[in-house]
This record gives sequence, structure tokens and C-alpha cells, in this order.
Amino acid sequence: MTILIAKAAAIPKDGLEELGPVKKPLSWPAALLVGKKYIDEAPGIDSMGIWECSPGRWQRTIMQEEFAHFVTGSARFIPAEGEPIDIRAGDTIWFPANSSGVWEIKENVRKVYVIIDRPNFWRRLKMSLKMILEPLFASSSPSTQPAATAGPERALVWRSAQADPQQP
Repeated sequence: MTILIAKAAAIPKDGLEELGPVKKPLSWPAALLVGKKYIDEAPGIDSMGIWECSPGRWQRTIMQEEFAHFVTGSARFIPAEGEPIDIRAGDTIWFPANSSGVWEIKENVRKVYVIIDRPNFWRRLKMSLKMILEPLFASSSPSTQPAATAGPERALVWRSAQADPQQP
């Protein structure tokens, strides 16, 4: 499945879902989050979508790896260990798993992100067993669905309402 988020910076804020305040605010009022998930738990990916944060300062630990491209605004991430990282629209960043620190958001910031899922040994074993056992149990029960025909994979394309239809 292919997903294109066309002109992520131009998607109106009311086209995103309210996610509430940050969990560990260090300033008040607490920064507020909005976003939209385009993928939620696909193989190798925990989630992928758009995330936007209003101004504020807050503590955050990024439990899984994250790849992000900032499309609007600016922010500063102050890691628990290391030098502060200034991030501006147009910047792309990768955070390793368990990155912790403080976010300082001076103006609304929006990013397109992918949370990478690298399962541990036990989770990989569970997924492998599920892949082996599901077909065995599925074949023992009568199917009410017509068999799927093989064909080319279709791409999903997400476009904002304000996207210019003349632009590729």
C-alpha cells in the first residue's frame, strides 16, 4: 500500500483530529496536539501521519524509533544527553528508540512522521506463529467470501481539500 500525503502543510487544522494536551507539560497552558493517522499498526510501522503542536514546553520520551519531516513552524528538542537540536520547517530528523528530553515549541509546528516498529524476539515469534497457524484454522472452516483474485497492488492517495488538482 502506498500513501501520499499531498501538501501536508496546507491541510487545514480542522481537517485534523484533536488529540488533547501534551502528557507532561512544563509550561502553562499546556501545549495542545492535533493530528491524523494514515497508518496504524502495519508490519514494521507502529503509525504514520501528521502531528501538530501549539506553543509550549514539555517532557517527552520517544519509546520507538521515529522519522519525521517538519513542514511548518520551528521547535527545539533538548535531549536528556547531548546538545539542543533546533528544528525548522523543511528539516528531517530521525530519533532512536527511547529518546528523551524536553520539547520547546515557540510557534505551531507540524510534522509528517513514521513511528518504526522493530519487534523484539518474543513479538516476532508470536507473529510468526500467527502466520503459520491462521491459514490452518482458516482452511478448516467453510468460506463465505469469494476468493480474491491476484492483481496489482493499489495505491492509496490522500490529498488535502486545498491541493491544486493541476499539480502532480
